[in-house]
Amino acid sequence: MSFDGLFTRAITKELSETLLGGRVNKIHQPYKNEIVINIRAKGKNRKLLLSAHPSYARVQMTEESYENPKEPPLFCMMLRKHLEGAILESVEQAGLDRLVILRFKGKNEIGDTAYKQLFVEIMGRHSNIVLVDENKKTIIDSVKHVSAAVNSYRTVLPGHKYVFPPAQDKLNPLEAGSEDVLRQVDFNSGRIDRQLVARFAGLSPLMAKEIVFQSGMANRETLPKAFINEMEASRKHEYTPVLIEQEDKTHFYFKDLNHLTGNRKLFDSLSELLDRFYVGKADRDRVRQQANDIERFIKNEKEKNEAKLVKLRRTLEEAENADHLQLYGELLTAHLYAVEKGMKEIEVTNYYDENGGTLTIPLDPQKTPSENAQQWFSKYQKAKNAVVAVNEQIESTKEEILYLDHLLQQIESASPKDIEEIREELIEEGYMKARITKKKKPAHHKPELETYETSDGTLVYVGKNNKQNDYLTNKLARRDDVWLHTKDIPGSHVVIRSDAPSEQAILEAANLAAYFSKAKSSSSVPVDFTKVRHVKKPSGAKPGFVIYDNQQTVYVTPNEDLVLSMKQ
Repeated sequence: MSFDGLFTRAITKELSETLLGGRVNKIHQPYKNEIVINIRAKGKNRKLLLSAHPSYARVQMTEESYENPKEPPLFCMMLRKHLEGAILESVEQAGLDRLVILRFKGKNEIGDTAYKQLFVEIMGRHSNIVLVDENKKTIIDSVKHVSAAVNSYRTVLPGHKYVFPPAQDKLNPLEAGSEDVLRQVDFNSGRIDRQLVARFAGLSPLMAKEIVFQSGMANRETLPKAFINEMEASRKHEYTPVLIEQEDKTHFYFKDLNHLTGNRKLFDSLSELLDRFYVGKADRDRVRQQANDIERFIKNEKEKNEAKLVKLRRTLEEAENADHLQLYGELLTAHLYAVEKGMKEIEVTNYYDENGGTLTIPLDPQKTPSENAQQWFSKYQKAKNAVVAVNEQIESTKEEILYLDHLLQQIESASPKDIEEIREELIEEGYMKARITKKKKPAHHKPELETYETSDGTLVYVGKNNKQNDYLTNKLARRDDVWLHTKDIPGSHVVIRSDAPSEQAILEAANLAAYFSKAKSSSSVPVDFTKVRHVKKPSGAKPGFVIYDNQQTVYVTPNEDLVLSMKQ
């Protein structure tokens, strides 16, 4: 865990230095467990993000933009009532716990000065944001309500007294000396890092492993020295925010962790670091929740079509090997004199066999000899006709699988608003039934495209789903704009708003096309580009499907940092 008590101490210091004395302008609740407070402080408008997300709980300043619901949730309205116009007087941490307390000075309904506290509890799935009346010490409201039936230690409901989360009774590592460290560690028990986490407040397994790593052999002489040295940065509030990217995982911390290998990126502030680490993570989590039924439906449809394709190919193979049916008909016609009604089979001479062998032909005892011969000719003709029909079905099924593959790829890179457009498309195409709702159907709207800017200032549009792709390529793009798409790989339509972009602009736009494709995690991804005038949508084609020519191809490796730097 990177967001430990020591990191909370660091972010609390950063927020205090930046936001104290600021006035609350606006409050939004873009998602169920997240609050964004706009504060005017030190001559700048800043956004404070408070998150009680079960996996991504945190408190930070953010530069990210969030889409707010049309109707604010009740908790958001309560915060607006009590905090809008208030002054942020202090930002404090409770001990070394992951608990941040924001104290606001404002006015109540009759104009008297009133103090409110906002408790941000960063505790995994138990994370919460609680608004408390400072004088009464009672809860006004919370983003998550916790009854006595759920938590016997404390109740988090409006009107109840606010009770701090249970204390862990651990030592403060910032005040610990060598003797304190030695008293808390049993060198004979092993797993020194776990012992440190269990004995000292605010330490995550990451920090504990760093202490052990810096101590070398981790003995009675080296461990206390390493422990005290590692606490020095926190004591002095000297922070070097770093992101460490490994092959399977990415870590962040307020200081470098030498026990971890990987690519390192330094940031000017902890909030900037958190924005970079958490970018899209909570969105993707919400997308997974919103799109769970869609993704399951698409995967089922794809599996059905893949099974259908196997059967069709088997049928085609049988149809293409149907020459023996014609042979049965011809040999039976030549031996009609030997066939009698009621026979179940007949052995005849195979004139086509160079060795003069015989062949046993099954018969329908209910049919006459000539009807039996005609039956084999009919089966042969039907099989030949089936070849054409089955080939058409195979092509149609392949297109269906490709279309469903595109949809799955789009869900992977979709934002919450993109999911509803994908759902609309599935309803319009007849795959899903429309949800029954009492709300009025919203008026038809233009899809919102994501915009990017290359290093030389060229505007680039990206479609994130088929509705956006169709709108971008067939309506918004100009004929001489440059259009890009991954070669033979499901992905987004990308358009450079220029008829003569630089080579660098093409490479950067190609990076966008590769990043928003199924090959996002690959290297040397082929990306085709051509003028929009050479891109056509066939009549009756599925949404998002186009054909193009006169293309050139570049190879790029998707770079997330480049994509984020280009985002407008």
